[in-house]
Amino acid sequence: MDLKNENSSNGWTADINLEKLHKMAAELIVPGRFLLRFLDGVLVLVTNLMARILGSNPVRRHFHLVLSGVVLFGPVLSFWVPKYSIFANRNHYLYRKFLKSTWGWTCVFTASFILLLSLSARHSISLCLRHLSRIGLVGLLWWGCQRLLTLLEDAAGTCYEAMAPAQDTQSPASSGQPLLLLHEGQTKASCLRANMLWRGYEVSQDILILCLCCLLLVEELSAFGPRLVPTKPPQRPPGAPLRFIFLLCVVLLAVWMFLLLCLLAHFPTFPSQQLGGALGYLGWRGLYQGLYRLKTSLGCPGLPGEGLLTSKAYYKHVQ
Repeated sequence: MDLKNENSSNGWTADINLEKLHKMAAELIVPGRFLLRFLDGVLVLVTNLMARILGSNPVRRHFHLVLSGVVLFGPVLSFWVPKYSIFANRNHYLYRKFLKSTWGWTCVFTASFILLLSLSARHSISLCLRHLSRIGLVGLLWWGCQRLLTLLEDAAGTCYEAMAPAQDTQSPASSGQPLLLLHEGQTKASCLRANMLWRGYEVSQDILILCLCCLLLVEELSAFGPRLVPTKPPQRPPGAPLRFIFLLCVVLLAVWMFLLLCLLAHFPTFPSQQLGGALGYLGWRGLYQGLYRLKTSLGCPGLPGEGLLTSKAYYKHVQ
């Protein structure tokens, strides 16, 4: 009898605990759903606003002019920025984690956006791969620029080793200035690894890749605005994952612009940075204003949104 009573009491308490858990879950589901709907509404509002801004004709046609003005006149900010700011330190977290892997961040986020945009508009793997090939060509261009600039810097520069002047030297030229011993046959990388001095002409690769990535992001993200336009027959509206990755790309664009201003204001090097910006602009001009505008039948990937949008929305977008 005691065993039966104990078993029945245990079953009764288990039922009570399950009922309590169901009630607690039901109480949490309602505010959870309300919070998710609120966040989804905010996401839709923000992404629609950013898509309208980035897809507008003034931004698409004149963003490269704004970026050129920033690169040309950004070093003037060095007269006003504080010298002891946290961004005046080259070892800052933003420089170490983002600047050294600018292309990696841009490639991952932009490729994810293109993939989701292509699959949501057209369920075609070949069309998706064609649009992803644009990112591959930009990556190939960046790799070639790195190799070419490294070769030019090694050919145009020289490596020196600083040596303390002898104590018995009486010449006034040697007082206060270290002697420089020339080392021939050294590359810039090996010279700096040996803690020696490198003197020569160079092009800022940081400014080059930042400008190229900013122009790339604006071009690719501008295709999201026409995707929101109602079409006939109606397409499925963009889902939360596509909107979220679009918002992350917008944040990444803001980070690159901020890093560009920080480098120009805190570490101005004329004309190295301006040459880097010019090369980034030429790379964007040659690809998005030249190669990608050719017919896709010639093997070119085409412009952003080509083949994904309706003909009316696409032609309005490219004009």
